[in-house]
Amino acid sequence: MAEKIKWYPSPAKLNLFLHINGRYENGYHQLQSLFQLLDYGDDIGFVVNHKNEINIAEQISGVPEHENLVYRAAIALKPFAAEKSGCTIYINKRLPLGGGIGGGSSNAATVLLVLNQLWGCNLDTFALADIGLALGADVPIFVHGNTAFAEGVGEVLLPTTTPEKWYLVATPNVAISTKAIFTSVDLPRNTPKIDFKTYRFEETHNDCQTLVEKTHKEVANLLQWLVHYAPSRMTGTGASVFAVFDAKENADKVLHLLPECYTGFVAKGVNLSGLHIALGMQHS
Repeated sequence: MAEKIKWYPSPAKLNLFLHINGRYENGYHQLQSLFQLLDYGDDIGFVVNHKNEINIAEQISGVPEHENLVYRAAIALKPFAAEKSGCTIYINKRLPLGGGIGGGSSNAATVLLVLNQLWGCNLDTFALADIGLALGADVPIFVHGNTAFAEGVGEVLLPTTTPEKWYLVATPNVAISTKAIFTSVDLPRNTPKIDFKTYRFEETHNDCQTLVEKTHKEVANLLQWLVHYAPSRMTGTGASVFAVFDAKENADKVLHLLPECYTGFVAKGVNLSGLHIALGMQHS
């Protein structure tokens, strides 16, 4: 009899703002951001085996297995597992690829946290976050599982609580290269640092947004449409954008009006990851 798949959430995040304060000597950007976790995302399923095999049940179109962050996360954790530990991993994708809402990074974090338990690796959250950082700058936020302010290259995290808001997240049918944005000569890199204690959404912005609006009209058009209904902004380097609402019904109304050329969903901002709740990890 085939073993039952165990499913776990892999939540999305938004960058409520993204300020680029400068550049390090190694070329990485110095930034400040607020990572807001959402109660919506992908689901990742696991069936553990003792054949020493790691398999992805269905490959994501256009992503070779060795480049898939889910596969790379399992391989990175393998040295800490018992001999012959393996698994088959299933991915139920809801989040758009390359939207800037953390799909791949969140998937990798879910693999690290879940297999740490299923394989009995017994690593703490900080050790898992270090493994995650080697996979991508956004992985640690999902490993720690708290809505948080971020500094450095995004790896210095200060957990915070945000008021309950609802977000309409919409994505145009366009792919944006994060590398192209961060290597552009037109990207602002001199925004003064803010004091997180005095953070107000209205006094922040996304330093990548103007550049993306110039190079990708689909993003600019979507933002122009959305801002009529609520405060709106791009997340990360795009292509997804979000609008902020105080009530779910207002967000749902605008979602129903969303032109068919865009995909979208409504989610609640949460302070603790649904994955951590599912795993019984109430604190990072």
